[in-house]
Amino acid sequence: MDSSFTDNASSEFVITHPLDAEDATITARMRASASSSKGKPWGITARVAFDAMMESILPRDDVAFEHDTVGGIRGIWVHPAYCRSDEVILHLHGGWFNFGAADAFRHFVAHIAARAGVSAFVPDYRLAPEDPFPAAIQDMVACYKGLDQRAIQRIAVTGDSAGGNLALVMASQIASGEVSSKASLAAVAAFSPVTDLTLSSATYETRADAEPFFTRAQVSDLVRAYLGGVDPAHPLASPLYGRLAGLPPLSVHVGDDEVLLDDSRRYVERAVEAGVDARLDVWMGMPHGFAGGVGELKAASQALDAVGMFLTEKLQAVAP
Repeated sequence: MDSSFTDNASSEFVITHPLDAEDATITARMRASASSSKGKPWGITARVAFDAMMESILPRDDVAFEHDTVGGIRGIWVHPAYCRSDEVILHLHGGWFNFGAADAFRHFVAHIAARAGVSAFVPDYRLAPEDPFPAAIQDMVACYKGLDQRAIQRIAVTGDSAGGNLALVMASQIASGEVSSKASLAAVAAFSPVTDLTLSSATYETRADAEPFFTRAQVSDLVRAYLGGVDPAHPLASPLYGRLAGLPPLSVHVGDDEVLLDDSRRYVERAVEAGVDARLDVWMGMPHGFAGGVGELKAASQALDAVGMFLTEKLQAVAP
């Protein structure tokens, strides 16, 4: 294992969480079951299996779901039993820009919304390869503007994996004034965001064995399908190369065993250098998507608890 950004323990904005022994046993079983499919190409036929995996996340019995169209974009509302009406979470789902449906992510988002005490909307943004860059960005902007038109006062944007990429792109556009809003963008929270579509992060190599799901070659095909020939360093494609100054408070959670580890580390480091109130939580021994293991992995519940507290605090901090 390389000498990591967090190993130096010199950055107060980085919190490293040790691996729980029970979690280690569970992730070992998971790695064994995933080993036969690691690195295999994913076609769009894998969408059904991907959605089924997300559908299997532990449901909650204290939320309600409602289909709606916001800003012309269809999606699903997640309404906790007790929530504040003038605040909203916009969650952008993962799936490497090629997979994922709002309905399939409803249980995962329910855990975020219930902990934060606000409703969340999950849009069905357009997917590659049918609708490459910048279709997903156009859809999320339309959805955000649609929420703004509903007289919501405070918005938090969250995202996982590719959705984390879109959440950070959205935040950059708002911070730069490219997307105007009457509502306050109170916070951004991301789980394992894909911040660098050049795929240049060192952890594609140093975590290649530890990562149970992805290889650089595998995800490069998905990224090419999304970009459609656009420069991967374009700031709307890779938020690592976009505007960071002026971003709202930011919370990022990532597993130490992910090839995407450096995508999080590098982004948060640059955000802090730009004066952003940003924090990185690194979870030792955790793979990509570990937060979806809520109800099984202690780290998943703890990460979701932390995000819920962060969103509650930041949303309330800008309350009138």
